[in-house]
Amino acid sequence: MEATTTAPLESFSPIDGRRLGAVATVAPEQVQSVVDDVGEVQPFWAALPLSDRARYMRRTAQVIIDSLDELSALLTREQGKPRNESYVMELLPTIDALHWIAGAGPGILADEDVSLPIFLKQKRAKHAFEPLGVVGVIAPWNYPWSIPFGEVAIALMCGNGVVLKPASLTPLIGQRIQHVFERAGLPEGIVRAVHGGGAVGQALVESSAAKIFFTGSVEVGRGVGAACAERMKGSVLELGGKDPMLVLSDADVPNAVAGAMWGGFANAGQTCSGIERVYVMRDIAERFTESLVAGARAMRVGDPMQWSTEIGPMVSSEQFELVGELVDDAVAGGAELRCGGPIQPGGAPEADWFAPAVLTGVTHEMRIMREEIFGPVVPVITVESEDEAIALANDSEFGLGASVWTTDRPRGERIARRIEAGMVWINDHMYSHGACSCSWGGVKQSGLGRAHSRFGFHECVNIKLLSWDPSRTRNFWWHPYDVSLGRAMHASAQLLYGRDDDKPGALRRGLPAYARLAAKMLGSGGR
Repeated sequence: MEATTTAPLESFSPIDGRRLGAVATVAPEQVQSVVDDVGEVQPFWAALPLSDRARYMRRTAQVIIDSLDELSALLTREQGKPRNESYVMELLPTIDALHWIAGAGPGILADEDVSLPIFLKQKRAKHAFEPLGVVGVIAPWNYPWSIPFGEVAIALMCGNGVVLKPASLTPLIGQRIQHVFERAGLPEGIVRAVHGGGAVGQALVESSAAKIFFTGSVEVGRGVGAACAERMKGSVLELGGKDPMLVLSDADVPNAVAGAMWGGFANAGQTCSGIERVYVMRDIAERFTESLVAGARAMRVGDPMQWSTEIGPMVSSEQFELVGELVDDAVAGGAELRCGGPIQPGGAPEADWFAPAVLTGVTHEMRIMREEIFGPVVPVITVESEDEAIALANDSEFGLGASVWTTDRPRGERIARRIEAGMVWINDHMYSHGACSCSWGGVKQSGLGRAHSRFGFHECVNIKLLSWDPSRTRNFWWHPYDVSLGRAMHASAQLLYGRDDDKPGALRRGLPAYARLAAKMLGSGGR
């Protein structure tokens, strides 16, 4: 491919605005040639045995381990999440994911024998899982390492090549994904990162890449899905959420409060499956809310490079302003801001800091209960019954995750099955994104398809049926037709699947037809 002539993409830290570096960009018209280049390498990679691909996954995990301090610092400086969260929510999960992919992948991708009906028992069939070719991954800025990394790694384990489009706010950590796979010894060019604005992402969608994984807004994701459908290729869309938390009367209140703080405020609330709505039973509502407000006030906002920091800056001024706008709208409509909001921590540089906020007195008509907040804000609504809580939880266009907090496991599971979501956790929230064996994805406007788990593998392959017949006999349903075929089918339906009392008569009536079909199968019953 010819050298790019577009301006480099610079990265600036949300902590202090300092320039962190820059990456080369490509023009939209150059994206197809990158896909073609990866496509030239992909057949060699796909020809490797599954055991060899698994070995490269484990080697990649070791490369990450050897670079943990450097990667965590880059993640924190470029995205703004606390240093501990860079380890816990991004880096360590991908190390574990690589080992799970290496361990489980060969079994998931091995040919799978298919059981055939009794009248086809002379045949053999199996499902084969073949790579698609080149897979495109369009990454978000909120988890710029762990979200795309799992998708890239599974696509590679399936034998595909990958073109990765990192978010423009976090290009440096996105580029490092390509780097760690190269350091692990994978074929050069099997993973390529392309940088640029939305037009570059759109060019990847419109390229010959066989499938697109996209994480982002509903509006953009809908366009991605439509463009893929027009080209008769698949897409996996993770489009955000409005996750509810249902706190029942028998919940362990201190544990539920701690879960609400982590689920609502981790990564400064900039999490697709973060807690954005809390429905708490009236008899414990005051105790829960007072404890949540006290806990939120005690959280430490400041420089995320400090190990004790719990809330870093918002990733951008635009995101900061949107969160403030939603909170102001709620307060203007009668909600009470119990704590939190814009802040300037002592000793911290000028940046977009938003202290953890708790809102009460909100209603479902308010924007903050219907639009994705994507900030450290937890609105709380008091409910009278679990039916009311379930109805309100489902009163959303989103359906990514949800959580139910109760000490009664059967009750929790019964409620979980009534909630419209791709994942429901009982007495925890959103942790399973860090377990690659668990599926990830939503319903309604939260997207289509699944990442991670065996279902994520199936998104990255062509499932092909392979069948074999020993060719010793003809099939009984082949030409020529006569009445014996219909009579034999009628008798077979009764013999195989009908009432026991009808079977002796069916056998007597069917024997002449079976004899005729047997002669045909052996080649002596007509043309």
